[in-house]
Amino acid sequence: MPDALRSMAPMLLFLVVAYGAMYLMLIRPQQRQHRERVKMLKEMKKGDRVVTSGGLIGWVAGLKDDTIKLRLAEKVEVEIEKSAITRMFRE
Repeated sequence: MPDALRSMAPMLLFLVVAYGAMYLMLIRPQQRQHRERVKMLKEMKKGDRVVTSGGLIGWVAGLKDDTIKLRLAEKVEVEIEKSAITRMFRE
């Protein structure tokens, strides 16, 4: 084995291990969260209680392709984008 390659081997090993650790600690969990979020938005239905990214809590009053009609109070409804929904309450 040439001396140049022998001296680079520990550095290459470190880079491979560092990439593997980054994948396991950062990339993989983000992919899982994204899949769960997409699943949640697809399964959303009228009457579900949700929280928006702005902190509003309400009930889904209507669904369209990219928007949701959110009921905040008895006579208060707003239309928001689906992407603004951060979580759903399971009751």
